[in-house]
Amino acid sequence: MTNKIHIIGGGLAGSESAWQIAQAGVPVILHEMRPVRMTDAHKTSNLAELVCSNSFRSDDADYNAVGLLHAEMRLCGSLILTAADAHRVPAGSALAVDREGFSAAVEATLLQHPLITLAREEVPGLPPADWGSTIIATGPLTAPGLSDAIAKETGQAALAFFDAIAPIVHRESINMDIAWFQSRYDKGAEVEGGGADYINCPMDKPQYEAFIEALRAAEKMAFKDWEKDTPYFEGCLPIEVMADRGVETLAHGPMKPVGLRDPRTDRRPHAVVQLRQDNTLGTLFNMVGFQTKLKHGEQTRVFRMIPGLENAEFARLGGIHRNTFINSPTLLDKTLRLKSQPEVRFAGQITGCEGYVESAAVGLMAGRFAAAEALGQAVTLPPITTALGALLNHITVGADAATFQPMNVNFGLFPDLDARDGRGRPIRGRDRKKALADRARADIQTWLGSTRLAAE
Repeated sequence: MTNKIHIIGGGLAGSESAWQIAQAGVPVILHEMRPVRMTDAHKTSNLAELVCSNSFRSDDADYNAVGLLHAEMRLCGSLILTAADAHRVPAGSALAVDREGFSAAVEATLLQHPLITLAREEVPGLPPADWGSTIIATGPLTAPGLSDAIAKETGQAALAFFDAIAPIVHRESINMDIAWFQSRYDKGAEVEGGGADYINCPMDKPQYEAFIEALRAAEKMAFKDWEKDTPYFEGCLPIEVMADRGVETLAHGPMKPVGLRDPRTDRRPHAVVQLRQDNTLGTLFNMVGFQTKLKHGEQTRVFRMIPGLENAEFARLGGIHRNTFINSPTLLDKTLRLKSQPEVRFAGQITGCEGYVESAAVGLMAGRFAAAEALGQAVTLPPITTALGALLNHITVGADAATFQPMNVNFGLFPDLDARDGRGRPIRGRDRKKALADRARADIQTWLGSTRLAAE
C-alpha cells in the first residue's frame, strides 16, 4: 500500500489536492480545523467554502487567462471546476456559482471517495516527521500556531495583506423600477437567458458625488495593532480606499458605466453599481467590487443611498480580514516543495497566488506532483506556455522575491510567441490572446498525455 499523503486545510486548494491524489490511487488524510477552530471570515465548517465572491471570473478560454485556466483544469479532471459547472448561476460570460450548493457538492464528493479520510482537527505546527509527504493548503487564514511555525522554519516573517468581503442583498428588496438587468456590452447574450445577468443601479453625477462624499465620511472599523502596517492587495481594494484616491476613481473602476445603457433614459449613467446573482434560486445578489471596511451600520446607511437600493435588505454585510502568504520564490522549489523540508509542499493562496481559481489550480498541481512522487513516477512540470505552467513559474521562480505580491493568472505571465498576420506584422490585442490560448491548449494536452498518473 502506498503511504498516505497528508493535506492540511480543506479549502479550494486542499480539496482539489485531495481529489487529484485520491484519483491517482494514493490514500489521503485531509485535515480541516473547522469547526474545532473557526476563522474570522468563514461562516460554516464546509469544505471549499467560498468566503468572498461567488464568482470564478471569466469563463472565456479564448481571450481571458483565467478562462483558459478553467479549461486546463477541466482537462485535468478538476473537482472544483466540476462542482462549479454543476452549480453555475447566471453571470454573463463569467462562471459564478451557488456557493452553498457548490461547497456541499465538493464535500460530499470527497467524503464518498474510498481513499480520502477527513480529520476535523487543528494542526498547530509543521507536520511531524512520521507523516511523510504533506501539503500545507491552509490558505490566507492560516491559524497563528502554524503560521508561527512556518515563519520559524523559514527564518522569514510571513507576508500579509488585507482582503475584503462584499455585501449580499436580498433580490426582493431591490427596486426594479429604477434598476434593470443587463450584462456589460450584453456579453453572454448568445446563451440561454440573453446575457442580462447583472442588476444595474444607475447614478447621475450629483447622486454619485453625494455617494462618494458619504462614503469618505463614513465610520470605518478600526485596525488592530497587528494589522496597522499590513498593505492591501491592489486587486481587491475596499471601496472607501479607492474613493480616497479621487472623486472619479470608482466611476472608472467597479462603478464604471461603460457597456451599459439605462433603458428608461436610453442614456449611459454617470456611474453604475452592479449586483451579480449569488445563489441558484436567484434570491441573493452580490454587490460587485464593493468590498469594504465600513462599520455595519454605516454600510446600511451609505449603500441605501444607491438608487434602487434605498430599501435594500442585506443577507450579509461587507467585512475584511488579514491574509497571509509566504515568499514562495525564495522558499519553494519548482514543484512547490519547501526547500528546507522537501517532504512538505505548499498549495493555494498561501503560496502568493490570488483568486479562487488560481488557488485551486496550485492545489491541483501540488496534488499531482505529490501523487507522482508517491507512485515512484517522475514529476514533470506543466509547460510555461500553459496557464498552469505560467502560474507555477511565477510563484516559484518568475517573480522578484524582493517585491513578491499576490498575483492573478494573466497573459503577462506567459512567454511571448512570434505570431504574425498576413502582412507579416506581429499580432496584437485579441488576436495575440487567442494565439496564446491556442498554444496553451495544445501544450497542456501534450503534457497530460506524457504524465498520466496510475489511476488515470
